[in-house]
Amino acid sequence: MKKFLPYGRQYIDEDDVQSVVDVLNSDYITQGPKVDEFEKKLADHFGSKYAVVFNSGTSALHGAYFAINLGHEEKLVTSPITFAATSNAALYLGAKPIFCDIESATGNINPSLIQVPKNVKAIVPVHYAGNPVDLKSVYDLAHENDLYVIEDAAHAVGANYNDHIIGSCKYSDMTVFSFHPVKHITTGEGGAVLTNNPDFYDKMLKFRSHGINKDKFQFQPHGDWYYEMQFLGHNYRMTDIQAALGLSQLNKLKEFVKRRRKIARIYEELFEGNHYFDTIDCINQESSYHLFPILLKDPYKCKKSNIFIKLREKGLGVQVHYIPVYLQPYYEDLGYKAGSCPVAEDFYHREISIPIYPAMSDDDVNYVVETIYEIFHKL
Repeated sequence: MKKFLPYGRQYIDEDDVQSVVDVLNSDYITQGPKVDEFEKKLADHFGSKYAVVFNSGTSALHGAYFAINLGHEEKLVTSPITFAATSNAALYLGAKPIFCDIESATGNINPSLIQVPKNVKAIVPVHYAGNPVDLKSVYDLAHENDLYVIEDAAHAVGANYNDHIIGSCKYSDMTVFSFHPVKHITTGEGGAVLTNNPDFYDKMLKFRSHGINKDKFQFQPHGDWYYEMQFLGHNYRMTDIQAALGLSQLNKLKEFVKRRRKIARIYEELFEGNHYFDTIDCINQESSYHLFPILLKDPYKCKKSNIFIKLREKGLGVQVHYIPVYLQPYYEDLGYKAGSCPVAEDFYHREISIPIYPAMSDDDVNYVVETIYEIFHKL
């Protein structure tokens, strides 16, 4: 059978399996103790005061935006080089995303280009590929304009910025993680918001569970069974099954990131000085390497479709991250225009994500490199 190496995949071992089996054999498979345990361990590991887990990274973004009361006619600024959920979650609340162009070398939002028009409430930097944004520049700008900073760190679990782990919220009000199977740790589907703000924490706990409160009442309680729905929330709860898997996976995060960094170093060394493509810069940061993008040089940018097909034919499950969000038909119908972020559009036409995940062997990594060079040599 031909070797197939996807751009990313989960790593599940017997400890993970047993953690899930233990919950399945327990009294609670949802709304039990494992969710609270997972939240406490997340907050402790990443150095924040609070963590709230959700059933997806998308619902976590929705919860974070709700916590700052983002609403109709208000705006947030974010990057177009991201998964659509980053901006979609603002649309759910009637708000409008404003897309700021990126740095061509990193794929991250360019802080020097961030504009703050009327009604902007937050800046949402996306740590593309696991490589942290220049958060201090973003935070300083936000502070000057009385804005919130919400990190979309779906790619950056285990990354560091200025000697602070992403998730500590040193330079932000909230940090959002994703636990999708291609991310650094997985709960199957899942996400979390980390924060140091008790009001945000309290509001997100209710938001993920229908807006229901069981201890701080507006009306006189009828009895011990009493609860109140105090605002319109959602069923965004994580199960104990997922939380148990997350707890087991979190124990392995350090080794997962260590392996990703080793693979990235091999790629960087073996790709150095090639004439076909560049790799993204990780300047003064410690990336967690969710992705390893290559950026096609000018003579090869126009051949991207053909290169992509040939890589897939050779068993490399490459992908493209991302089509700029505002180029999607839905966003075009909302009035967003092509050409508004030219650097992001050029980045999209150059970018291909190649395999990187902890279970890759050194032989797998060398196979990727040899296959890539073989294909480019024949162009």
